[in-house]
Amino acid sequence: MSPVLRPLRPRQDMPDFVRQALEERGLMEKYQARPAYQRNDYLLWINKVKREETKLKHLEQMLEELEAGGVYMRMKWNG
Repeated sequence: MSPVLRPLRPRQDMPDFVRQALEERGLMEKYQARPAYQRNDYLLWINKVKREETKLKHLEQMLEELEAGGVYMRMKWNG
């Protein structure tokens, strides 16, 4: 029997403020088009910080990367 593969990081829920920002900027389709690991990484990166200021900074970077395309966590990405 094959072992069950589990994700290395726990699955993250999307906070309302992230959903709202994606919808307001018209980026939900671009977000959904990213691989599941990227979507989860972005949410983990936003959710794990305590300071609201830092959460918003991370959110803005995610939005800018989605708008630009070809970038994931400040790295070139061909998707």
